[in-house]
Amino acid sequence: MANLIKNGDIVANDWTTITLDAEVSPGDVKLPYGNVLLPLAVWQARKWDLIQRQWHSLDGGGKLGVWLSPDEDPAVLAEDLQDLDVIAVRFPAAGDGRGYSIASLLRIRYGYKRELRAIGTVERDYLHFLHRVGFNAFEIENPEAALASLGDFSEAYQPAVDQPLPLFRRSGLALAA
Repeated sequence: MANLIKNGDIVANDWTTITLDAEVSPGDVKLPYGNVLLPLAVWQARKWDLIQRQWHSLDGGGKLGVWLSPDEDPAVLAEDLQDLDVIAVRFPAAGDGRGYSIASLLRIRYGYKRELRAIGTVERDYLHFLHRVGFNAFEIENPEAALASLGDFSEAYQPAVDQPLPLFRRSGLALAA
């Protein structure tokens, strides 16, 4: 079981990430027991079955999460956020900025408060910026070495999810006080 960075700590990744093969329809994907991170298409095809599995099985069925590709609209999950323990955004390549926008929308527009995980090609150099837009968990190679990069910068000029006021506003408030 691989580790990941979550809320500034290194923890075991006890989630199984399901991928969708081209020859298998989203409604026919076999799901393991335990915590499952599903593609959006599987969630949309089997949402009610998955919720029943989660809440009505004898062992609890595990937790549910959905992962989004960078070309998928997070608005389709707006009504389902209370049913999801994790939302992940897949980064197919380093420097693909679409996942940043998805994270920001989930946090600011839709008010998602639970775990928001970056998966795929996630590199240490981007962790600080991913955290600023709302990611609080990162599947990354060698998380032990990457953890320190969350503190690479002590101050940010621009507003973001983690600090809604720009530096000049924060400075002005400090002077007024």
